[in-house]
Amino acid sequence: MDHLPLPLEGITVVAVEQAVSAPFATRQLADLGARVVKVERIDGGDFARGYDTAAGGLASHFVWCNRGKESIALDLKDPRGLAVVRQLVAEADVFVQNLAHGAAARLGLDSATLCAAHPRLIAVDISGYGGSGPYADKRAYDMLVQCEAGLVSVTGTPGQPVKAGIPAADIAAAMYAFSGVLAALVRRGTTGRGGPVQVSMLEALAEWMGHPLHHAMHGGEPPARTGLAHAVIAPYDAYPTADGGRVLLSVQNDREWRRLAGQVMGRPELGTDPDFATNAARVANRGRTDELVADALGSLGADEALTLLEKAGIACARLRDLHELADHPQLAARERWRRVDTPVGPLKALLPPITLPGGDEARMGDVPALGQHTAALLRAVGMTDDEIAALRRDGVAA
Repeated sequence: MDHLPLPLEGITVVAVEQAVSAPFATRQLADLGARVVKVERIDGGDFARGYDTAAGGLASHFVWCNRGKESIALDLKDPRGLAVVRQLVAEADVFVQNLAHGAAARLGLDSATLCAAHPRLIAVDISGYGGSGPYADKRAYDMLVQCEAGLVSVTGTPGQPVKAGIPAADIAAAMYAFSGVLAALVRRGTTGRGGPVQVSMLEALAEWMGHPLHHAMHGGEPPARTGLAHAVIAPYDAYPTADGGRVLLSVQNDREWRRLAGQVMGRPELGTDPDFATNAARVANRGRTDELVADALGSLGADEALTLLEKAGIACARLRDLHELADHPQLAARERWRRVDTPVGPLKALLPPITLPGGDEARMGDVPALGQHTAALLRAVGMTDDEIAALRRDGVAA
């Protein structure tokens, strides 16, 4: 079999992006071989650069979302800076932006304007709530959209709704933007034409809410918030072990319950006890069911509990923290970690989850410093060193 190149080799992406949604989308494109030119503000760049300093002095969000890109710092409010972006876009295959509502249109960088001028261009607008409607102008930070999309209403404990611990709305929009670009590239391959791609954070996350949404809309009650438990299955929760760990298990049917009772809990009679023999009975007696399971696992270490559960054919998992995830034996065994160069030196990063056997490995390029590629990109659009120096002197480029 011939060795295959990365699927987006030869594709150029220009992105006027910030925070998470657009940068995470374009990072997927970069990992698959696209050249991504990231246009940043001259006064600090993408504001995600300043979120924290946890990644060796760099912001963890920025390191996560921006490897493999070239950074050019320009003032787009100056006609000279905007002209450079338009030159870059004229040679690009894809343009992505997630500026505040109306800002791209004022700059002439909205998808409709750009696609009218460049028929082969795929131009992506990522917004909070879409380009029209009563919410179009609202600020759309991830937590706010999680609330508007109802995610917070189904996450947490009975007494306390909570937001997801990751930027779920940003990630949802990013992945639909990513897949939208791939679909548009396929269409361009057959028609020769690009076109706009529009994604909103609310609509992306609302799609991810499909199960609880359909459950509530079509005659049912909204699923209850149950923490790590399951609203309609028992036992299905995390239980503490003797060594301070927590083990999550899920019993999907009554046969599994009988195996759990006999092989793990040492109480085979519970398998036929009418208070516990069926899932309906266990849910009705959830408190007693959980207490019995907790008593059994509480006398075992986490490793011992997991071994017994696996042997009994019970679905189970260790409740890991982030340091334990970083040391996960499955990720290590599958060699999923790589080193990515950054302005503060190499940092560990995971290979992207799309694996394409028989070809080049994902291109996990460097995390750029602000404006690291400004001069090279300005030369590429035909500027002389004197012209570049003038832009820097006037604060148009950095």
